[in-house]
Amino acid sequence: MVSRRNFIGAAVTATAGITILPSKVIAGLGHKPPSDKLNIAGIGVGGKGFTNLRYMETENIVALCDVDQDYAGRNAYRRWPQAKKYMDYRDMFDQNKDIEAVMIATPDHTHALPAVMAMRQGKHVFLQKPLTHSVYESRILQETAVRYGVATQMGNQGNSDEGIRLICEWIWAGAIGEVNHVDTWTNRPIWPQGLSTPKSDKRVPKTLNWELFVGPAQWRAYHSTYHPWNWRGWWDFGTGALGDMGCHILDPVFRALLLQYPEAVEASSTPFNIDSPPNAEFVRYEFPRRDNLPKVGMPPVTVNWYDGGLMPPRPEELQISEQMGDNDGGCIFYGSKGKIMCGTYAQNPTLLPTTKMASFVQPQKSIRRITNAMDGGHEQDWIRACKEEKSSRLEASSNFNYAAPLNEMVVMGVLAVRLQSLQRKLLWDGVNMRFTNISPSDNIRILAKDEFEIVNGDPKFRKDYQTLSALEMAEEWIRHTYRTGWEQI
Repeated sequence: MVSRRNFIGAAVTATAGITILPSKVIAGLGHKPPSDKLNIAGIGVGGKGFTNLRYMETENIVALCDVDQDYAGRNAYRRWPQAKKYMDYRDMFDQNKDIEAVMIATPDHTHALPAVMAMRQGKHVFLQKPLTHSVYESRILQETAVRYGVATQMGNQGNSDEGIRLICEWIWAGAIGEVNHVDTWTNRPIWPQGLSTPKSDKRVPKTLNWELFVGPAQWRAYHSTYHPWNWRGWWDFGTGALGDMGCHILDPVFRALLLQYPEAVEASSTPFNIDSPPNAEFVRYEFPRRDNLPKVGMPPVTVNWYDGGLMPPRPEELQISEQMGDNDGGCIFYGSKGKIMCGTYAQNPTLLPTTKMASFVQPQKSIRRITNAMDGGHEQDWIRACKEEKSSRLEASSNFNYAAPLNEMVVMGVLAVRLQSLQRKLLWDGVNMRFTNISPSDNIRILAKDEFEIVNGDPKFRKDYQTLSALEMAEEWIRHTYRTGWEQI
């Protein structure tokens, strides 16, 4: 018979997504990969995807796909001239049967479709964060990865680094007692948001296939404010600051506290409109009690998110000369016996006050370590998993079985921001992917137009609002309706 303690320990290992291994493999990857090289394709290779592929060029880079041939050609096409070039990933999958694994780093709204298509063909997938644009897409990617038995990894490289492992080991050992509150924050957005839709379109560059860029999103005319850089500032293409950094900064919170579905979420923000996210936002998540660990309980916990210059209260234990987090953000765990603070990507964790570290006896390391996580180790851990047999594979650190529920937390916060005019805490049924306290009679009011001009020396403001069914919009934002011609997954 399996004891409750052993059962909980096994459940923690599976839920947390961090493999507990014997000491002989703590310092390594756990398995020695075979020498055969993978045939890897890149989709979205003009920006972050180029960096990911550089960390993967221990393998064969056999195909490159990007809707913007000029943007991709600046670096990727020059570095891998032998790779076959495509603009449409559907053509690439149809025509190139040599591909074994795929790296995807497109805008958020085009993450899910190529990932699902690749997995259905038995191809391994490395997918940039946020994993998907919606809650439903996250659920589908998790289920598809399990069904087809492929190796997966989300591009939140801090998940493979040392900091998140230390935080987990400290909390699970009871170093700060039971955690019932966490504050998290980021300096993003560092791009324009709260924008009005351009009134006039521009000529599409000859090297850009705008139809493919828009993909499953609602059609809109091309404008340079959408591509190549500022797509994050538009709801149809991105998920704002929370989507950009949430999978990094909330990662140690989700993992160390063994979180799954929140039971409630609420938000407030600066003004935003029907097309573009706010410049600053606050989101509060509430999670229920989880099973206790042998050395610490897991009580209900509240997790707060701040961005756009909003900041949580400064802990009184910090000296005036000490920075809260780092320049890009951080998180603070509040426990019944102390506090832990870290920077972005869970880096440089410390007890508070920091003077406690001098006498702190570190718990024994129990979590698999990954070498050079922030400089290619995250990508190489995925490659290692790709090469292992499904039956004996040691999954990558942020495989979709872990990354998809984490991403659901992130895009749930985006939902709360967009539904905030309801002015209530939203109750969430995670299993069925629905809010339980939004009725058919509820409406939301969202800014549609915000104009300002001076007339005869006097300011004139014009704000037009749209009134929409809250239930219908919640359902649409949980599970997007794709544009005609794009497969509905």
